[in-house]
Order: sequence, then C-alpha cells, then structure tokens
Amino acid sequence: MTSLTSVRVRYQTIEIGNTDIHLCTLRDNQQYSDPDDEALNLGICSASWPLFGVVWPSSLVLANHMLNYNITGKRILEVGCGMALSSLLLNHRHADITATDYHPTVEYFLDRNSLLNKDKEIAFERLDWAQDNSDLGHFDMIIGSDLLYEDQHVDILAAFIERHANPHCEVIVVDPGRGRKNKLTAKMAEFGFSSHHIKPEDTAYLEQPFKGHILTFSRGD
Repeated sequence: MTSLTSVRVRYQTIEIGNTDIHLCTLRDNQQYSDPDDEALNLGICSASWPLFGVVWPSSLVLANHMLNYNITGKRILEVGCGMALSSLLLNHRHADITATDYHPTVEYFLDRNSLLNKDKEIAFERLDWAQDNSDLGHFDMIIGSDLLYEDQHVDILAAFIERHANPHCEVIVVDPGRGRKNKLTAKMAEFGFSSHHIKPEDTAYLEQPFKGHILTFSRGD
C-alpha cells in the first residue's frame, strides 16, 4: 500500500450535524507520490493523482444526506469513495458499509481514518467500474458523489451499479452539475430504476452555493 512519507497531510474535524468525523487528508491538491508508478500504470497521471485526497463539496452534501438516513438492515456500497467521508459517517453509525475506489492510495487513508475515529475497519476493494471480475456481491443501497466526469462514465457507472444492485435497491448520487444527470437517469431507467432529483435543502456547511442535485434512483419498492 502506498506510503505517505513524501506527501504533506492535514488533520481536520468535519461536523456533520452533531457528529464529528476526524480526517487525515492530503494537505492540498498539489501533493503527489507515486514512486513505483502504481497509479501511473493504472492510467492516473500526476495532475489527477491528488484529486482523491481532498474533501469536495459533493462529498459533504452526500455525508449530510446520509446523517439521518434509514440504514437499518441495509448492505451499503460507496463507489468512487475518495476520502470516503460518507463511508466513515455510516461506519460511525454502525452501518454495513463497503467502500470502493480506483485509486491505489485510497485504502491507506480509509484505514487510517477509521482508526482515527475509533471505529471498525471498513471493507474496501480497489476496482475499475468497467471490469466485471469483482466479488463484491449485491447491495441494498449504493451511494456516490461527483462521479460523472466524462460522458463515457455514464454507461460504465450504470452498468456497474446494475451488476451490484439487489432487485430491491436504492441508489443515491450527488451530482455537482456537470451536465450528465439526465443521461444517467435515462440509463438507470433502462435497468428499471425510477428517479427523483432534489436540491439539498441546507448547505450552510459549504463555502459556496451548491449548484447540483441529489439524484435518488429506486427499484423494487
């Protein structure tokens, strides 16, 4: 697992309602460490390498949305988790949570931050959405934030969700407004999911107004 010896980090406490989540993150998005070309060999260039390691507005919106969400009896998957703020919050709530990301350094921070919050280790798998060789299994709820950077991601993400969604499943994706929510909605409809888009009600915890939406897809209700 990638070492942190050559990057600068910061520690912060993020308040989600009345819950404090302690995080070790990259100091900023100028950090870079890939001494063995592990990320490079996965197609992650030096410019995009740090993007996993900072907390983005969409992840704050998702975590706040998850604060009081009904998780009873649900097996939950966070896709493209990055710093995994929602996974850490749900883990703190004793949810059955599994996290995934493509970046090889994510697991290091996930384990470190689970320990920092004095919670159990979170199940993690590093994977590519396009690869159909995962043994993750199926989930009752699948969540993620700011996942659709390119048009090609829409079909790949929807197909990945379909492979890991139970017949009865809820999917929550926070989209910051990259112009692809309707394309994802259409693709999810092909897999039998109805959809509901809302603006988050209160984003006073963000430094700037949030222009995106919370996309909820459900099937089997």
